[in-house]
Amino acid sequence: MWIILSEVIVNLAEIIKISMIKASFEVLQTGSRQSFLARRFDQWAFDGPYHFHPEYELTSIIKGTGKRYVGSHMEDFMAGDLVLLGPNLPHCWKLGQLTGQQIDAGAIVIQFNESFLGDDFFNKPELQEIKKLFQRSVSGVSFKGSTQADVNERLNVLSTKGSNFDKMIGLLDILQRLAVSDEYTLLDQNQSIGERTAAEQERINPVFAYLVENFRQQVSLDKAAGIANMTPNAFCKYFKKITRKTFMETIIDYRLNYATQQLVQTDKPISEISFDSGFGDVSHFYKMFKVKMHMSPLNYRKKFVRDLDSRVVA
Repeated sequence: MWIILSEVIVNLAEIIKISMIKASFEVLQTGSRQSFLARRFDQWAFDGPYHFHPEYELTSIIKGTGKRYVGSHMEDFMAGDLVLLGPNLPHCWKLGQLTGQQIDAGAIVIQFNESFLGDDFFNKPELQEIKKLFQRSVSGVSFKGSTQADVNERLNVLSTKGSNFDKMIGLLDILQRLAVSDEYTLLDQNQSIGERTAAEQERINPVFAYLVENFRQQVSLDKAAGIANMTPNAFCKYFKKITRKTFMETIIDYRLNYATQQLVQTDKPISEISFDSGFGDVSHFYKMFKVKMHMSPLNYRKKFVRDLDSRVVA
């Protein structure tokens, strides 16, 4: 009896563990006097899981640094980061963990669906630029330069002042400003996640949630395939079809991206960064790093310091 009970407990623990790493579906509710959400968040919001929702999302980082995950894309973020996400595009922002330092972070988040002003509102000829912006957002759009600075200031005003009517007009103005800007980059270049069908998203999003939470540890192909309810062989083919990369290439990209952040933001030894990023062998880390960055981790760190010093002098 105790043997059977222990097996049940182990199986239950495994089910709970898998359920915790799935990409969460977030349900958003607006108030009776609002057609969209405009909120300010503190540090706790960055603890949220890799998640998705049918609403568009415009996020402005007020303060904080770390890693931004959008679909299959991973990138550093810092204060000023401004990103528009399309519906059902999984995402999360993870704060960097700097030893001995208190992390201070905050963000402004606007969330709305395409019909928040009526089913055909954005089909009007005057709003075609915004319509095109929505189409681009399926990949996730990161804004830079004067667009970033201008819109971040407008979002700060929108989130703190004015009536609900003023906020609605302010949002339309912000969307038009983003729509006519050419200061942007697409995050998920292959549009590989946001354009999937609902069934495909249900299958692949939990896999990326597993990678986001576990790439710095031992990642199991069998477990990833199990999350997708596929055999390992079928899963590998499916994953490459969806992402244009192999499963292992994606893991290595995540690990190298994390390692580059550690190289420039900490003074940790390279061997420690290697293990902390998920590489079990330092020599393998050196080899993979040189393939991607065309220089050794040590030279990458030195070059960053030289470049930083030259900017300070200038």
